Amino acid sequence: MSVAKQDVRSLAEAARKASRVLASAPTAQKDEALRAMARHLRAALPSLLAANAEDVAAARAAGKPPAFLDRLLLDAARVEAMARAVEEVANLKDPVGERTEEWDRPNGLHVSKVRLPLGVVLMIYEARPNVTSDAAALCLKSGNAALLRGGSEAARSNAAIAAALGAGLTEVGLPAASIQPVPPGERETLLELLKLEGLIDLCIPRGGESLIRFVAENARIPVVKHYKGVCHVYVHAAADLEMATRIVLNAKTSRPGVCNAAECLLVDRTIAGRFLPQVGRELAARGVELRADATSAGILGQAGVAARPASEEDWGREYLELILAIRVVDGLDEALEHIGRYGSEHTEAIVTADAGVAGRFTREAQASAVVWNASTRFNDGGELGLGAEIGISTSRLHAFGPMGLRELTSQKYVIHGQGQVR
Repeated sequence: MSVAKQDVRSLAEAARKASRVLASAPTAQKDEALRAMARHLRAALPSLLAANAEDVAAARAAGKPPAFLDRLLLDAARVEAMARAVEEVANLKDPVGERTEEWDRPNGLHVSKVRLPLGVVLMIYEARPNVTSDAAALCLKSGNAALLRGGSEAARSNAAIAAALGAGLTEVGLPAASIQPVPPGERETLLELLKLEGLIDLCIPRGGESLIRFVAENARIPVVKHYKGVCHVYVHAAADLEMATRIVLNAKTSRPGVCNAAECLLVDRTIAGRFLPQVGRELAARGVELRADATSAGILGQAGVAARPASEEDWGREYLELILAIRVVDGLDEALEHIGRYGSEHTEAIVTADAGVAGRFTREAQASAVVWNASTRFNDGGELGLGAEIGISTSRLHAFGPMGLRELTSQKYVIHGQGQVR
């Protein structure tokens, strides 16, 4: 189902009106709405799975790869996880009205900074139906109206999820326009959305490079990019190799189609001969295709582990499937140089027992999350205690890393006086 340009403006105008209600909605009412939304998601399980089955069948018939199908797929466990994530947002502290700083001026003025909603948030995303409920919940709790434009491949799933969420909203008396799905349409329709300054306050695109580039180049409204995740794991000379193996396996294979999965393994030359055969066999046993530089390919080959020669295009590439690039480096400096050249500022990890080396890595590796002795998969709002996340920002302005409730607010100055004039 497509939507005309004039209808897009109408959706945005309704969202703007709803945002004024949400901005002053009491926390108790927002939390009641979130719990009602979770109940309606659970109650709608049969219709959600039926809609999703149609989307998955169409995507499979179109030849979409396994990682894409995994991101698209819903089952009972994933719907339950969506409902629990919405409930977790209800249990989080409401950021709206939070006083973050305050001070007194010599003239007697009392100044404070207070959080307030952004207004209307436009989410543009691809085949991840859970983004619909996550984004809706976070926007609602932070007092923002949400326009949710998912990809055409998940159109049926997203519509069914939005219907369940809307039922929860209206049950507690909040405007139905607080959460609105925007049916996917032509690029001209998307262009119209991106021009609606004054109606939409922030756009958050999540998806492939071409989508984010299109949004960034054409938007007249502020954009926070959720760009690709070219995540590295660097195994330093002082690493515990058993720990490093566990971390690499989890970072690459636990869910390869997500943005915080590892895409490149960097191994210190002094331990490569011991570590690569060990981790290579484990990766190969899990179906991972290895793309190795000449040094690591030689070591793997001698150990009987198959690897393709890596090309220049393999560095800095987000595979989103069971493929891992491997390079042997001469120490920390070369690892940081590689990350600086090919990383996407998403997540970078080091495995080492040397606290000094780890300290330098965490200072100098430029990414929204830098991890020491743990998997890249922990760069996630839920894992970091933020509740559901709206995504992981790779922009440094306004928000960097997982975007939770606070990242969906701005701050205003509140000034109290006793008649002072300037």
